Amino acid sequence: MPRRFVLRLLVVCGVLACGLAVAVVAGVALGPVRIPPLEVVTALADDLGLPLPGDEAGGQHATVINYIRLPRVLVGALVGAALGIAGATMQAVFRNPLAEPGVIGVSSGAALGAVAAIYFGWTALTPWMLPATAFVGAVAAMGFVFMVAALRRNRGPVTLLLVGIAVSAFFGALISIMVATAANDEELRGIVFWLQGGLGARTWQHVQLAAAPVVAGCLLLTVFGRDLNVLLLGDDGARAAGLDVARQRVVILGLTSLLTGAAVAVSGVIGFVGLVVPHALRLVIGPDNRILLPASALGGAAFLVLADLIARIAFSPTSLQVGIVTALFGAPVFLALVLRRRGTTGGLR
Repeated sequence: MPRRFVLRLLVVCGVLACGLAVAVVAGVALGPVRIPPLEVVTALADDLGLPLPGDEAGGQHATVINYIRLPRVLVGALVGAALGIAGATMQAVFRNPLAEPGVIGVSSGAALGAVAAIYFGWTALTPWMLPATAFVGAVAAMGFVFMVAALRRNRGPVTLLLVGIAVSAFFGALISIMVATAANDEELRGIVFWLQGGLGARTWQHVQLAAAPVVAGCLLLTVFGRDLNVLLLGDDGARAAGLDVARQRVVILGLTSLLTGAAVAVSGVIGFVGLVVPHALRLVIGPDNRILLPASALGGAAFLVLADLIARIAFSPTSLQVGIVTALFGAPVFLALVLRRRGTTGGLR
């Protein structure tokens, strides 16, 4: 790789990584119980096996840090990274800055699976039934979209987009039926809270559940940065450049769908992260997906951690769902970005 490109990649990712580190420390330190940032840093260093001299890791707030806030913050970072890089990938595949991780029905499939688990009482069997059914629903939605596209013998972006819209609408109708016929208020509240997206009561088990697929998915997607750049040329241009367009599109969208399903399975449906973060970063660092993909992962992680922090402290002692906060901030920010560009799309058409 050219030295200039490597230097730019390191600078962009380094700045965003520092921002993520600050967001993580703030997310752990702030809340109803305020914890000194130095104490948080000490606890984090100890968790990483790098104890700092002169202070006991975590101090008197060790339980709050290690068992309440840190798992929640890490789940938020993992989910934000997954949604951020998935959004950047979708926008490149569909050559549309309005594309986002749920564009082919994956988020709706995950939502349907989770809502069904709550509605039919499957969550009483095991707490892991909800994330398991959410992930299965995401995979099923992805498989259905690809199956319909294969029957038409057309796996182009327009076909996938239209089928995804139809699948999302159908799944949304099924969810509405379950919401309308919920047996009691508790069941209804559980469905609505999950559909709004949230990070409350996340534990180390949720971190373990999300960590492997999210980290692996993010690393695998960054490998396709060059191919996504070629896809921006259009199908004909990509074929002329020697890319197997149909195969690469299926592989990339498959990875993106699995990554989105893994994120939604532990957090519920959270919007605007995969839409706003990649678009905003594209305006700043350009459309080169070799840089944009890792940047979107880091930016998405920091964005969701900060959004969850606002959700916890803005109306304390009441805590909002983080999906509400991302919508409140994401919608006007995205509108401002669109107006600022005056009709351009930051490298996408």
